[in-house]
Amino acid sequence: MKTAPEQTNPQVQWLEIGEANTEQRLDNFLISYLKGVPKTRIYRMVRKGEVRVNKGRVDVSYKLELGDVVRIPPVRVAEKNDEVIVQPTLKYSLENHILYEDEGFIVLNKPSGFAVHGGSGVQSGVIEALRQIRPQQKFLELVHRLDKETSGCLLIAKKRQVLKVLHELFRGDGIRKTYLALLAGQFKRKKQLVEVPLLKNVSQGGERMVTVSQAGKSAETLFTRLKAFQAATLVHAAPKTGRTHQIRVHAAWLGHPIVADERYGEDEVNKAFKKRGYKRLFLHAEQLQFVHPVTGQALHFVAPLPADLQALLDNEKPL
Repeated sequence: MKTAPEQTNPQVQWLEIGEANTEQRLDNFLISYLKGVPKTRIYRMVRKGEVRVNKGRVDVSYKLELGDVVRIPPVRVAEKNDEVIVQPTLKYSLENHILYEDEGFIVLNKPSGFAVHGGSGVQSGVIEALRQIRPQQKFLELVHRLDKETSGCLLIAKKRQVLKVLHELFRGDGIRKTYLALLAGQFKRKKQLVEVPLLKNVSQGGERMVTVSQAGKSAETLFTRLKAFQAATLVHAAPKTGRTHQIRVHAAWLGHPIVADERYGEDEVNKAFKKRGYKRLFLHAEQLQFVHPVTGQALHFVAPLPADLQALLDNEKPL
């Protein structure tokens, strides 16, 4: 990956906070503004008092207010004209997969194979692409996340106040999420609530791995059988909590991992399904239900199953 050229800003900057950044955490604001600066450097600047708000020391968790003045010390940053490269296929997919949009938020039918944001090993994702497509939109932030291979309903806020309300809904029980998943084998029960705690770890290779552990955080997923096939079962999976890889780990714990799950599935099972055309994780965020953060109207969004997954399902032999 080509390294962005760097330049040193020799002067202290004083930035006045506008509406677009109101109620944003200081660390998130700095990470976004000081692109190319390591996070460890940013946190050290705040800790040492090099970054100040209204001439006073603050913690990284401080939430910015309208009119706050933030002091930014001289620091090496990536040049401003160094643009994030976004795949043209991703831009095209996003432009044609918007399920709903108003002044406050967007509901996107996220395509599989794209990360929701850039990060380790990924230069750009859905949110970076949206910002390039909508340069006139001053504020665009992810409300929640989906795994790279998971398709379906993804919420993006267009105003910070809307983002705050939607985050509160996610933290409580104000948003109902329903996923479609194809489980390997025959899932016998019509409904099953899985309540087992999950612990997030990082493997030696740097990948996130989640395991069932009493030392982990509580997690609940309701699985409902929709259709039984000879080698698999189509289910609705409704997570009541939002832990990393929750549905995938709970499905594997049941003994019925999601088809084509290379991280939590079984190699031999995955090989058998791959021969039949299953090349991606069969997990789709089908539905979102919540109350509109501004109008109070009850909303229900449904993302159609991608054509490649639907075609595979149509070829499955029912019991």
